[in-house]
Amino acid sequence: MSDRKSETRDDYRWSLDIPVRWMDCDAYGHVNNVIYYAMMDQVVTVYILNAGVIAMGTSPSIGLCVASACDFHQSIEFPEVVDARLRIAKLGSKSVRYEIGLFREGEEAPAATGHFVHVYVDRHSRKPVALTAAQCEALGPLVLGDAA
Repeated sequence: MSDRKSETRDDYRWSLDIPVRWMDCDAYGHVNNVIYYAMMDQVVTVYILNAGVIAMGTSPSIGLCVASACDFHQSIEFPEVVDARLRIAKLGSKSVRYEIGLFREGEEAPAATGHFVHVYVDRHSRKPVALTAAQCEALGPLVLGDAA
């Protein structure tokens, strides 16, 4: 794995601004670690909903998280607005590895980097299913070089 902290915003394909809420901070005065995961989940979910990869309540398949990780590089504090960045490192036939960088205003190095791996399953049976051509097309703009 590369030194993810040396990455910059330009290494990602899509972004979403996420304001830090007062309640996101812990007793130490910085954003609690679980909120970093919530921000990463939010940028992935907003993208896949907006791009039509899934539709809440109606799409035949959904992505279930089977793995996740986060590396913390800097503290984030209230009232910052986080620039959550997204890319796809691996687009498989039934799974996707989303990679996320969380950036503070004015900082080129990420405050945190992480990933989620989603396996796409039938909404009802929860058995893995192949991504459709339309899903792959919607995810395509986020795919890195030879990640497909």
